[in-house]
Amino acid sequence: MTSDAPADYSDLSALFLNCTLKPNPARSHTRGLLDIAKIIMERQGVSVEVVRPVDHDIAFGVQMDMRDHGWDHDEWPNIQKKVMAADILVVGTPIWLGERSSVCSQVIERLYGFSAELNPAGQYAYYGRTAGCIVTGNEDGVKHCAQSILYGLQHLGYTIPPQADAGWIGAAGPGPSYLDEGSGGPSNEFTQRNTTFMTWNLLHFARMLKDQGGVPAFGNQRSEWEAGARFDHPNPEYR
Repeated sequence: MTSDAPADYSDLSALFLNCTLKPNPARSHTRGLLDIAKIIMERQGVSVEVVRPVDHDIAFGVQMDMRDHGWDHDEWPNIQKKVMAADILVVGTPIWLGERSSVCSQVIERLYGFSAELNPAGQYAYYGRTAGCIVTGNEDGVKHCAQSILYGLQHLGYTIPPQADAGWIGAAGPGPSYLDEGSGGPSNEFTQRNTTFMTWNLLHFARMLKDQGGVPAFGNQRSEWEAGARFDHPNPEYR
């Protein structure tokens, strides 16, 4: 543990969803960059788990359990339990055709399926958690993918710290990926700095949220809105 860290993070937990298209044990370049954040967190005593959704039989859809909607199999509910147990969520994705991977899109859709659930304070279920993302590839699109992922996560209720994304791309077009020999990725100062900053910002915000019991529950409780509270809305008769 870093002796001059400003707080104790050892009671925090993090889930990394590596949205590579490659099942284990194939080498994942996205996992290579995710490991930087993982190591930093683990050195602070954070409990970290990495899941490759592609290794699981996940149904398509936007409901909590797609077995209730015509699918024979759906392993997402087990992953969702890990999501809800984690203080920090990091979504990693490669870039294909300038976009996040199809697995990443599926993950965001399945996260959305749980977003209408409420926590004990009557807020949306993801309130009080932080999230960030890692993007890798050998073509343009890091910022484009990050803005899409982070928008989706904040819309669901996650708190997004400043500089909550990091990424690496090689030369445009065919070429070495992050972990390939001579790629320059692991030695790229910009990438390593941003990944480090992202990780610490996630830790700081997770610490603050946990210490104060999450996001203050006023003006954002769906349960209270449905009960008639209007939180100083200029038209209190609005229904």
